[in-house]
Amino acid sequence: MEAARASELRAARVPYVHARVVLAEAPTSAKPGAEALVLPDGTIEGFVGGSCAESTVRAQGLALLDSGESLLLRITPVPEPDVPGKLVVHNPCLSGGTLEIFMEPVLPAPLMLIIGSAPVASALAGVAGQIGWAVSNVAGELTADACAGASAVVVASHGRDEEPALIAALHADVPYVGLVASRKRGEAVVGSLDMCSGHTSRIHSPAGLDIGARTPGEIALSIMTEIVSLRPRPSGRPVSESAPPAESATDPVCGMSVVMVDSSLHLDHAGTRQWFCGSGCLRAFAANPDAYLVA
Repeated sequence: MEAARASELRAARVPYVHARVVLAEAPTSAKPGAEALVLPDGTIEGFVGGSCAESTVRAQGLALLDSGESLLLRITPVPEPDVPGKLVVHNPCLSGGTLEIFMEPVLPAPLMLIIGSAPVASALAGVAGQIGWAVSNVAGELTADACAGASAVVVASHGRDEEPALIAALHADVPYVGLVASRKRGEAVVGSLDMCSGHTSRIHSPAGLDIGARTPGEIALSIMTEIVSLRPRPSGRPVSESAPPAESATDPVCGMSVVMVDSSLHLDHAGTRQWFCGSGCLRAFAANPDAYLVA
């Protein structure tokens, strides 16, 4: 089930984290080999432990989508010293067992949209494909919606429909927007756009680094080099040092940090939403809210 769903997510270019239980010390509800997928909205598909463990897996999974690093996560009911190569999380709500879960982010290949069919466009598609980028040659007018998720838009149509494509890419906040043109003609095209300089200054024209490129292949190489040098990357920070991936709250019963997403357990009390790592804490709070709110 997880394999089929993972293939579906990759086809749709949706990032996710694959989590697999590699150690389970009884008593635990999960067994070695159990798998789950953590989606960007905090949803967990599959099973790698009860609700208490799931809360920790959700928080760490969302952080991994930022760091881009794999992680061996150890969740234990009693405090333990740090272990090299593992992130040890103390979860006092566990039923008594310990879990170790290997978590690996799966991020979609960066997407490049190329407008035009000139030799430079064809050469650029080949270079990008060779280094693992997903490439789409756009036929017809480019829209801002079509730019969603793109890491780069390169206009190489040599005078055909350049302005609408550039405007669409800028409106969609594509990280890299390039125009293949001479410096003089590029300045004229950019100057003709009915947009403020704050937007048009983001257009790279002529696209590519100045490496003395002459042939279509060399120009394509210069463009790809510039794109890679400027492309935003995952932070690469250790998960324990990463900024919280989403707003979080403190479980009023056990003190665990809980990601505030719809799939996390929560209860509205006295006009305030309280968040819980597991059903045990939620039931304890519901039975006597005042005891925990005072504490």
